[in-house]
Amino acid sequence: MSVGEDAHYDVVIVGGGSAGCVLANRLTEDPTCRVLVLEAGRPDAWWDLPVQIPAALMMPIGSRFYDWGYSSLPEPYMGGREIYHARGKLLGGSSSINGMIFQRGNPLDYDGWAQEPGLEHWQYEDCLPYFKRMERAPSGEDAFRGREGPLRLERGPAQGPLFERFFAAAQEAGYSLTDDVNGECQEGFGRFDRNLHRGLRQSASRSYLHPVWNRPNLTVQSRSHATRVRLQGTRAVGVEYVHKGRGKFVGADEIICSGGAINSPQLLQLSGIGPADLLREVGVDVVQDLPGVGANLQDHLEVYIQHACTQPISMAPSVLRRWRPWIGLQWLAGYGPGMSNHFEAGGFVRSRPSDPYPNLMIHFLPLAIRYDGSKPTPGHGYQLHIGPMLSDSKGSLRIASSDPLVPPKMQFNYLSTEQDRREWIAAVECAREIFSQSSFTDIDGGELAPGKGVRTDREILEWVGREGETALHPSCTCRMGTGKDSVVDPVSMRVHGVQGLRVVDASVMPKITNANIYAPVMMIAERAADAIRGLNPLPVAKESEVAP
Repeated sequence: MSVGEDAHYDVVIVGGGSAGCVLANRLTEDPTCRVLVLEAGRPDAWWDLPVQIPAALMMPIGSRFYDWGYSSLPEPYMGGREIYHARGKLLGGSSSINGMIFQRGNPLDYDGWAQEPGLEHWQYEDCLPYFKRMERAPSGEDAFRGREGPLRLERGPAQGPLFERFFAAAQEAGYSLTDDVNGECQEGFGRFDRNLHRGLRQSASRSYLHPVWNRPNLTVQSRSHATRVRLQGTRAVGVEYVHKGRGKFVGADEIICSGGAINSPQLLQLSGIGPADLLREVGVDVVQDLPGVGANLQDHLEVYIQHACTQPISMAPSVLRRWRPWIGLQWLAGYGPGMSNHFEAGGFVRSRPSDPYPNLMIHFLPLAIRYDGSKPTPGHGYQLHIGPMLSDSKGSLRIASSDPLVPPKMQFNYLSTEQDRREWIAAVECAREIFSQSSFTDIDGGELAPGKGVRTDREILEWVGREGETALHPSCTCRMGTGKDSVVDPVSMRVHGVQGLRVVDASVMPKITNANIYAPVMMIAERAADAIRGLNPLPVAKESEVAP
């Protein structure tokens, strides 16, 4: 739907990604509230099979049609490598190209947030009702899981000889099993929830936006790249954007930045909101000096521990090009390997017994291949994805130019702290311990990565520096709080010192969560929608419903 030249909306949401789709749905429940969603990428059409078929998840990554394709600056602790960062370039945002793994994080993540000034009402007991409201979970105790939400989930079947060996090996290594990593006990190994249903990706757009597409008070315009929030003094009055090569403007009473941890701080800085010295350096007039905009950048790094398999029991044939047409036909018929994202099981463990809660995340995959589909292992194989979840390495994001089409400069500083390096050594040792158990002995064709030449602590860290990849969880660049380094108010989500402007997405997290961030972002958006509408927060969870 096209936006008129003199259009004015009650709310303009900049970004039709995970948070933007939730906000569009919830805010338009009020029929008097006129909402416009501006999405820089393309629509998520039903015929875009690479973003609909779960097993095709590797195809959108790196594609100019679906992926913005950002890169970090050379990372000083990773041999100067530039780390590729895929970001969704279509409605649904990165939820339309991610691995479809649904994880809330640990309850103590949110209790940790609540220890910071101004965030007292972000405890797990405050967040749990919103997690439950948004999900339609397949199983688990009702005290912890939702049953009627818009986001359909499926539990990974995790069946077959490789998954059986994986669960047995984890127990041999001394780890427990858990019925639900999103329920009462995150720690241990079990089957994972995925945001897919009957062989279709359940992106934020499919779950929240498409069901309300025909509401008369909702307008969604794709291929509309926001370039600046226009301000009068310190009040936001509208958004400047480019659509079909033409510069346009739309007025609004309220503007919500939901472009994610990369695009939201970029847009704020382009609009004169951010570190004053940086803005002057690139020729942007300073409206509000907020040093925290673009600071506190956090992410998860991961590696692949890969083994060859001596028996033909892996999913390796499903990634061969010659089998793709047949797999596609099976998917159309509702069965076959195309129905799954293959991230069906994994677990959370502690790097040291003294750690207060799990800080290592593990995904098991019944084949050996990179996340983007590159470098598949010849023949059959299996692997663990593993990485520290609570790294204290932090980076920053800064605009490189006043030109909104120039990507920002991102420095993550992976492996830059002693804690981070120590946890990485423990992570690789943990994965190797699991694969060394007798449950894998009869099929183990040897370690392919890191390989026999990587044994000492130094060798492990050098290998991680050469081979580590982002888990695609950038966050925390517009952190909520009340301190001088914060950007948004933790109740209203308003940008400090600016009227009519809010931020709602992964950037407002004060600290990254102990898991994939899709579910926490959706929860944040659900909470923010109530605050924006002036509704009372959902009643906090009872003590008996809160996981220990």
